[in-house]
Amino acid sequence: MKLFFLISALLSIFTANVSAQNMQMKYQDLPLSKMQKQNREIASMAAKEISKSLPQKIDKFTTLQSIKNKNTTLIYTFVINDPAKSDDAIIQQDHSRMQKVVVGGVCRTSKRFLQAGINISYLYLSAKSKKVLFKFDITKEKCHYPAPRQ
Repeated sequence: MKLFFLISALLSIFTANVSAQNMQMKYQDLPLSKMQKQNREIASMAAKEISKSLPQKIDKFTTLQSIKNKNTTLIYTFVINDPAKSDDAIIQQDHSRMQKVVVGGVCRTSKRFLQAGINISYLYLSAKSKKVLFKFDITKEKCHYPAPRQ
């Protein structure tokens, strides 16, 4: 959980720096094709920067193994190693709790990315079988942000 907040803080700082240095006009003034290109570049730079400190242990059972981008989506890959539980037990017992915590946390800490059209995906793999245990795809639509003031 600590790393989650650290990564989110780094993403926020990184986004602010990139925005201040590279944007000479307001984001909403850019044509859609330029916004998409810019988002791909931001996602790629963020993935490269965060990858420098990986792999990183998150907690007793979880390691952030990699982060990469696919177009405008940042894909975080975690490995879960819980010797006391089978893959099926992890899926059944932990999915709902993990989804609520992950989606809520990403919505709070990565708001700027999400509102700019950069999506985030959390992929959890089993250390034992390499099987996908969970996958949470987070977009701004899943976060239910209040409408901007006018």
